[in-house]
Amino acid sequence: MVDSIEQRVYELVRPYAGTYLFNVKQVELTPETDFDTDLNIDELEAEDLMNEFFEKLNVERGNFKIETYFPNLPFSCNPFKKTEPVPVPDFTIGMLIESAKAGKWLYE
Repeated sequence: MVDSIEQRVYELVRPYAGTYLFNVKQVELTPETDFDTDLNIDELEAEDLMNEFFEKLNVERGNFKIETYFPNLPFSCNPFKKTEPVPVPDFTIGMLIESAKAGKWLYE
C-alpha cells in the first residue's frame, strides 16, 4: 500500500514523467525509477521538480545540489578526442520519498 507521502511524491513527479509517443500508456513510476536514465529529465526540469519538491512537501534542502546529479561535462571541439565518462550517482524517486519522510534531503 502506498502511504500519503509516497502518493504526494508520485503526484509531484507524474507531470515530469511524460507518456509514450504512440501510446496513451503512462510511464510506470516506482521508487527505483531514475530521473535521468528512465525518465530522460534534463537538468532544468530536474531543478524545477526539486524546487517544487522542497517547497510543496516542506522538505529541508540541506546540501542538495543539482550539479551532483547533472555535472558539467567536459567539452571538446575535436570529434576524435574521447572523453572519459563521468560517474553520476543515482537520482531516483525513492530518494525523494525517503527524504520527504525524513523532512530533509538525505543524500550527498
